[in-house]
Amino acid sequence: METILELLPAAGGLVAGVLVSLAVRRVILGRLARVAARTATQLDDTLIAALRPALPVWGALLGLHVGLRMSAVGVNVRETTSQVVVALLGISVSWTVARLAGVAVTAMGGPNAAFPAARILKNLAQVGVLLIGILVTLATIGISVAPLLAALGVGGLAVGLALQDTLANLFAGFHILASRQVRPGDFVRLGTGEEGFVEDVTWRYTTVRRLPNDLIIVPNAQLASSVTTNFSLPNSEQGLLVECAVAYEEDLSRVERVTLEVAREVLRSVAGGIPEFGPLVRFHTFGDNGIGFTVVLRGKHFTDQYLLKHEFVKQLHQRFGLEGITIPYPQRTVHWQPARVEA
Repeated sequence: METILELLPAAGGLVAGVLVSLAVRRVILGRLARVAARTATQLDDTLIAALRPALPVWGALLGLHVGLRMSAVGVNVRETTSQVVVALLGISVSWTVARLAGVAVTAMGGPNAAFPAARILKNLAQVGVLLIGILVTLATIGISVAPLLAALGVGGLAVGLALQDTLANLFAGFHILASRQVRPGDFVRLGTGEEGFVEDVTWRYTTVRRLPNDLIIVPNAQLASSVTTNFSLPNSEQGLLVECAVAYEEDLSRVERVTLEVAREVLRSVAGGIPEFGPLVRFHTFGDNGIGFTVVLRGKHFTDQYLLKHEFVKQLHQRFGLEGITIPYPQRTVHWQPARVEA
């Protein structure tokens, strides 16, 4: 009976902490959530969403800590229990802040932001915040962190020697993101010829999603040391070249005029075209079957070229038919002379 009475302040503090935290979550966080819903950024909504489940835990631990300080249990039991409660509270706060750091890195990153929104940066922010929080918690409860840091330094050296390839990919990933030559969301062509969108840069691999919707997994060190074409830099607009030909007897000035009219209409009406761009026609070849020329169009993104070329070829073919302009078929003239028969 005496033991139960001694623990009553701790139990009362636990219950009081939970009730106060629930009231704070209902009243204060509720109002903040309504304000955050009217803002353009999602960062404040994420912060409130992360605090909702954490507040009752923090309130319970704080209430228990205060109740233990007011209880009549033994000094050793009280101090040990209080240290455990403080440690749990510190870990809980560190975990919540680490989650928020990861969300903040993801929200503030992007192709045009100060840094890319890659998983490797999110994980680095989370691990860094969590480690700092754990070290601060250990120092708070009276555990010296200097020997731990020394042990981690020696152990880290041994692990670094054993994981040289892994660390090479890790630092290559940081180099890729820091140079901003390859960013998540960019459309790239690898040195091996594959093309696709950069999905993510992790601590070991870079994933590239090809247009058929499969993934290419490229080690960061290999990507950093290979020749890669980035179609999203310096901007995403792409010039499109379409090869055409007309018969020799056609009026080339008329062919150019009709082709430009079709090209302007395609750039104006087809999704992905740039209406402000002035298309070009350049004749270049006296071919075997006709006079070859190149039509220059421009799309907003690399993948827009497929639809633009598709519509341009359809409409140009139809317009040439209406105008009576001949698209030559492959042909070859053969001169044959019968062999002479001697008498």
